[in-house]
Amino acid sequence: MATMEDFKKIELVVAQIKEVKEHPNADRLYVLQVDTGRDVRQIVAGIRKAYTPEQLIGRRIILIANMEPAVIRGEASNGMLLAASDANGMALLMPDKDMLLGSIVK
Repeated sequence: MATMEDFKKIELVVAQIKEVKEHPNADRLYVLQVDTGRDVRQIVAGIRKAYTPEQLIGRRIILIANMEPAVIRGEASNGMLLAASDANGMALLMPDKDMLLGSIVK
């Protein structure tokens, strides 16, 4: 079980997708540029089968901003977006109002 202290370590923020490119080495991945309100960073996300680039650009998402950086199939990833999936597909978790970039998710 995760404790409240474990949860407090995770920095969830509202971010906006600014740019989407297909990952050059993976057919399920996108390389995204996201604006956190503090910086623009690159993340790699496995949402390519669920969304087109046009559906993603401009969307506000929930981002784990303090993930340890990783290299995913040769591309740097500095965060992780939140999404849910089931037998019907995948859905991004997004604020239902136009929240300021960098707003903290509690």
